Amino acid sequence: MLKKLQKMPASRLIVIAYLIGIFLIAILLKLPISLKAGATISFVDALFTSASAVSVTGLTTVGINETLSSFGVGVLIVAFQFGGIGVMTLGSFYWLLFGQEIGLLQRKMIMIDQNRNNLSGLVQLMKLVLGFTLILEAISTLAFGLYFYFTGEYGSIWSALYYGMFHTISAFTNAGFDLFGNSLLNYSSDYFVQALTMFLIVLGGIGFPVLAELREYFWGGHKNFRFSLFTKLTLVTTSVLLLFGTIGFWLMERTHALAGMSWHGKILTALFTSVTSRSAGLTTIDMSTITEASLLLVSILMFIGASPSSMGGGVRTTTVAVIVLALIAYARGEKEPKVFGRMISQEDSLKSFVFFLTGIALLLGGIFILLIAEPNRWGVSAILFEVASAFGTCGLSTGITADLGTFSKISLIVLMFIGRIGLFLFYSLFTNGKKKPLIRFPEEKLIIG
Repeated sequence: MLKKLQKMPASRLIVIAYLIGIFLIAILLKLPISLKAGATISFVDALFTSASAVSVTGLTTVGINETLSSFGVGVLIVAFQFGGIGVMTLGSFYWLLFGQEIGLLQRKMIMIDQNRNNLSGLVQLMKLVLGFTLILEAISTLAFGLYFYFTGEYGSIWSALYYGMFHTISAFTNAGFDLFGNSLLNYSSDYFVQALTMFLIVLGGIGFPVLAELREYFWGGHKNFRFSLFTKLTLVTTSVLLLFGTIGFWLMERTHALAGMSWHGKILTALFTSVTSRSAGLTTIDMSTITEASLLLVSILMFIGASPSSMGGGVRTTTVAVIVLALIAYARGEKEPKVFGRMISQEDSLKSFVFFLTGIALLLGGIFILLIAEPNRWGVSAILFEVASAFGTCGLSTGITADLGTFSKISLIVLMFIGRIGLFLFYSLFTNGKKKPLIRFPEEKLIIG
């Protein structure tokens, strides 16, 4: 059995590890110790909750605070960490803790799990991910816990820290789950909670390679340090999307869902919605009350998702950035896109278009399946919103998740899983181990467009 696993492609081993994790957590959530007295959960709902937690999505078919006990909540926290920082990061922690050598197979698995292009620097990256995650989560747990306690939210410091820890891990891993019962609607005017939550969401969704380079730039002591093209493109694209989402949501909702708020309240709510739409799923506004135009805008942001090698899903920021650059280059009559004084390779351009079109196909497929499985129950915009939320591992919903049928829930589970492993790993399942053909056929022009 062990020899068969060692011969198996690294991509399949990673997918198997995630699938095993989802089923184990689903079984744990079904145990009586995981449930509050009198609460019940079907296996489909346990599987859905487990898949949502491991894929750090946040869509739920049951009320977490009303259904799960402290043990069940602890199981979810483990699932957030497992799905958020990645199975191979936790594997690296195990190997390093027990002094085991990280071999070539393990390095290949880390490379694929983190969507990297080469094997160099992977162990150092894993150490950074683990150390940064633990330190940031500890500090943020303390900050939220003390704030909840001294503002009178909870009577005991332990309850405040408990809620603070869950919210910290849920925000940083972009899981989007909450114990408050209505996401962050109770904190829609609490600027401290919103600001720290957005900070955690952005750090979790920006990508570990970017965090590694930012750390090197600020604290590495290198005078001639240069950011990679990936980091530059990621930071610019993330900033543009955040600004676009904030302005767009404010323009469409300033006289609707945001009416009655102060000017700074409107801006903060619009900013928070833009941040959380990218992959987190926590919200300070009821999504069922926003306009159809805003539902479409948020769906687009969820479909794009976070950055590669991060805790978010979607087609990823750099995919969209490369496509936009390729369109601009084509309009100018140039053969290859370029940015920041660098040419983007043809392989990366092709990969971006393949991933984007695959994402579109999955999105449309999910919409058709839910429309067929749930005839005349909800409008297309609500279904689109739900499917985009699942694929983008975001977790925002207009409130229809719990009322979906079994087939619809299974369809969303598949979308959440693909969104979590990413399209790079998804395609690796079909291409790994196959040799590139040595034969090159004659080229012939087609009529296109």
